[in-house]
Amino acid sequence: MKKKDKLMKIAVFPGSFDPITLGHLDIVNRGINLFDKIIIGVGSNSEKKYMFPIVNRIEFVKKTFETFQSIEIESFEGLTIDFCKKKNAGFILRGIRNPGDFEFEKTIALTNRKLSGIETIFLPTSPSTSYISSSIVREIIANKGEYKHLVPKNLVF
Repeated sequence: MKKKDKLMKIAVFPGSFDPITLGHLDIVNRGINLFDKIIIGVGSNSEKKYMFPIVNRIEFVKKTFETFQSIEIESFEGLTIDFCKKKNAGFILRGIRNPGDFEFEKTIALTNRKLSGIETIFLPTSPSTSYISSSIVREIIANKGEYKHLVPKNLVF
């Protein structure tokens, strides 16, 4: 780890981003005020069925954050804590929409901290985006519904 990185507050915001939504954008926009750098880790799991290939998901995320200087986008496989270590990130950033999200994420956060010392920071979603999930957006897209008010502007699927 470089000396500069020890002083920097770096967070990884992991997810499949299949597709990226306004909820993801909200969490990153608010997280920028807390961290010097946010690395958006676009996860890939061979066991999971995605609507969009990893190349497209990365492109959607890059297009969304192209003007942000303190954001990096990279794909990863495996454990999020291993990706965090590779990127010298001391934090994992997660959005919480509801109590069910919190209970699920809390267990993962406690395990990650026990295994690595990496802390997870939870941000509750804004009320205007708390109902949005990638799975809902995928369902709307698959059924040719109107999805544009749920994803960052200029994204067309």
